[in-house]
Amino acid sequence: MSTTTRSTSVHGRSPWLIVGQAAAALAAGIGVGRFVYTPILPLMHAQAGLSAELGASLATANYIGYLVGALAGTFVPALVRSVNVLRGSLVILIATLALMPVTHDGAVWFGLRLIAGVASALIFVIAVSAALTRLRGQVQHLTGWAFGGVGTGIALSGLLVLLLRSATTWQAAWWSCAGLAAVLAAAAWGLTPAPQPAAAGQAAAPDPPRTHRWFWPLFGSYSLEGIGYIIAGTFLVAAIEQSVPGPLGSGAWILVGLAALPSSALWAWLAHRWSRPSLLFAALTIQVVGVTLPALLGGVAPALISAVLFGGTFMGVSTLALAIGTHLRGPRAVALLTAGYSAGQILGPMLAAPLLQHGYRQALLLGGAVVLAAVLAAVGVWIRFPQAQASPALLSRSAQTPD
Repeated sequence: MSTTTRSTSVHGRSPWLIVGQAAAALAAGIGVGRFVYTPILPLMHAQAGLSAELGASLATANYIGYLVGALAGTFVPALVRSVNVLRGSLVILIATLALMPVTHDGAVWFGLRLIAGVASALIFVIAVSAALTRLRGQVQHLTGWAFGGVGTGIALSGLLVLLLRSATTWQAAWWSCAGLAAVLAAAAWGLTPAPQPAAAGQAAAPDPPRTHRWFWPLFGSYSLEGIGYIIAGTFLVAAIEQSVPGPLGSGAWILVGLAALPSSALWAWLAHRWSRPSLLFAALTIQVVGVTLPALLGGVAPALISAVLFGGTFMGVSTLALAIGTHLRGPRAVALLTAGYSAGQILGPMLAAPLLQHGYRQALLLGGAVVLAAVLAAVGVWIRFPQAQASPALLSRSAQTPD
């Protein structure tokens, strides 16, 4: 059967409609709801009196909320199958964005970013589960384009902040991005969550192979990636603007989003030609360069190159790591990987906070060093990886809670 034939309908619906709805949900929940804080952070420093330490705390609050939401989606499967939870999370997320400008109270900001993190995680889990379930059997790049919604949201919110920053205030930036999230939520409103899986009527599967030798290096690498990438994901714009004053930081953040948009589809395509462990090693190595480059070299070119390298790898690393975890068939492998990654994102801003008194360059160097440690851990996954244990059916199954 041709690719064109297989891509014509999914349960009576166009697969591209499902891709678009899932991408819109991810753009609202992650690209805007989670990452819009990065381009707005310099505005809050300059206009709202936000200290570097409080800025790091607000980032941590969002990641704590995200971990709570991800664990809720993992251990309460009914949440992942509820259209009301999806729509309610979208509404709550928009409200938290719109309420950020109405106060200067750090405790209220902390609470709003915490709630936004929970909502973002639930939106992510539901949207990804819906896309992966309803696009099963379709060409693999379709799911990659759904993941590209994260990059779309980053690029759109970054562009919006860039256009507003010279003509308006930090409050208007939050309200405008809340409006953008509302538009994206409307586009995602018709997304139907994944149905409840049918009761198993098949014979019990054989005992899974012993794969701890590869899983625990993978777990360590992915957890370290959570720490290192989120430092750059939180402070990259502020670091660039500190060395090159002006709109370059926001422009670089738009590039991050544009590079992230096709990255999952690209890494999925590359996985047909090279092994996932080798690609994970390559993606992490490229990300080390992207994270550390603006800390080592000032100027426009290093900043823009950094944005492309970082944006082109952070979603790819998640896609590859979770696919490897699914391949290894360990018990609750994906849940463990997601928990480690989320915990790493909580630790990242906390570890970077003491360095922020001297600017953001040292924080980016720390992030790069941690991602380098993730590269070294990934070597343990790469060595004699059990490729032969995977079957096409197994590799086509995707995780329910990737980040």
